[in-house]
Amino acid sequence: MLEEEPAAAAGELTPLSGPSSLPHSAAFWCPRLAFLGGSGIMYQSPARSLCSALSTLCCASCTTTSSSSLLLLRSPVLVKRALSLPALLGSSSSASPRCGCCHQGASAGQCSAAVGPGVASSREACSMGNSTSRLYSTLAKTLNSSAAAQHREYLEQSDSEQLDPIDPKDLLQECQAVLQKRPPRLQRDFVDLRADSASSHHPIRVMQWNILAQALGEGKDNFVQCPVEALKWEERKCLILEEILAYQPDILCLQEVDHFFDTFQPLLSRLGYQCTFFPKPWSPCLDVEHNNGPDGCALFFLKGRFTLISSVNIRLTAMKLKTNQVAIAQTLRCTETGKLFCIAVTHLKARTGWERFRSAQGCDLLQNLKNITQGAEIPLIICGDFNAEPTEEVYKEFSNSSLNLNSAYKLLSADGQSEPPYTTWKIRPSGECRHTLDYIWYSQHALNVNSALGLLTEEQIGPNRLPSFNYPSDHLSLVCDFSFNQDPDRLL
Repeated sequence: MLEEEPAAAAGELTPLSGPSSLPHSAAFWCPRLAFLGGSGIMYQSPARSLCSALSTLCCASCTTTSSSSLLLLRSPVLVKRALSLPALLGSSSSASPRCGCCHQGASAGQCSAAVGPGVASSREACSMGNSTSRLYSTLAKTLNSSAAAQHREYLEQSDSEQLDPIDPKDLLQECQAVLQKRPPRLQRDFVDLRADSASSHHPIRVMQWNILAQALGEGKDNFVQCPVEALKWEERKCLILEEILAYQPDILCLQEVDHFFDTFQPLLSRLGYQCTFFPKPWSPCLDVEHNNGPDGCALFFLKGRFTLISSVNIRLTAMKLKTNQVAIAQTLRCTETGKLFCIAVTHLKARTGWERFRSAQGCDLLQNLKNITQGAEIPLIICGDFNAEPTEEVYKEFSNSSLNLNSAYKLLSADGQSEPPYTTWKIRPSGECRHTLDYIWYSQHALNVNSALGLLTEEQIGPNRLPSFNYPSDHLSLVCDFSFNQDPDRLL
């Protein structure tokens, strides 16, 4: 969350603002105009307003069916930065496991990997293992077969689907080798929330996480108690990947993603995920020198478990004006059960004083989702950083929606009606910020929450709060296991 977001980030809503009011050094990002650079890539333009061209191409009315292999206009594949082996992997030698990252009481030695096609039924987080990783050679093959060999400056579609799959255990081992000088991962346990007997079908694990845009973490967010070394991308991205690999989500919803095309899409696609990214048209990352392009929302799902039926990129409106906030909504068919459901990811406007604006954005998103789910006929899961406490109007709109939504993390409370005390905790020059802003909403008539990942305690987070050497973001990840209700009309 960018609580001290610059006014320029909302410039499209100010009638007097335009290219003349923007600094000449401002950056923009557009797939057909981005150029390859060396190790420090930056997208330059005399007018940052050109960035809005991308939102015209990726409009809310653009729907993609499963027959199409291209979900949106692809960005350039930045070959000289993408999957740079020293930057991503560090030492290729084996490292001791940094912690037991399992849940449900399993030890590190009992962990097994299950990310990608052919997901195992076991839900323990994968451990490092002892064998030497083959990831170095497979990633080197990525570079050798890339667009750089063909002297092209950008690609509209990457060829990652044609590359060899990556074993998640190997990727985890490489991440842990890079992180061996950092403190161990913080232990979190799943809480069983099942009210009746277990379903015969595998649960659907959904992970929600604002991962903190790299440009904002280093250039704008002013985490005064976080050492600069803790924010180094070469190690922080390994912490992010380690967290994802530890919990093995079937569906992953991320916000503040500004390294989609050079990190997450190339790696996660080779773990079996289908990947979609929708950037903010006026991303505040573009104001940061040496930025990596705009941040935005990203949605990933395992192709071995789901079939894509439709995909919609939504640029949210407020008071009839297009805003800087976006959402992705995809209708999927579960391969095991044959049932349809919709998964959506969003990131609403930050900062105190914008409560009515967030409320309008929430109303727009709900209306879009009502159309996509045909009222409430198709079950729905919404993940997001709403930048809103439970007392805000936008939270009440989702709670009282005709879509019959409930917030999954309320179920962790003693009465089942209270949100967690925090999902983000940081220290800025203005003081300590401890808020509940992140949520996983679901159709309570059609879906059951089998379990939810517990939050880090205050003691685990530590006095310097987040981010830190232990944890890569100022927001905590939320993870839930869902199953389909056998009688979905009972509570509708």
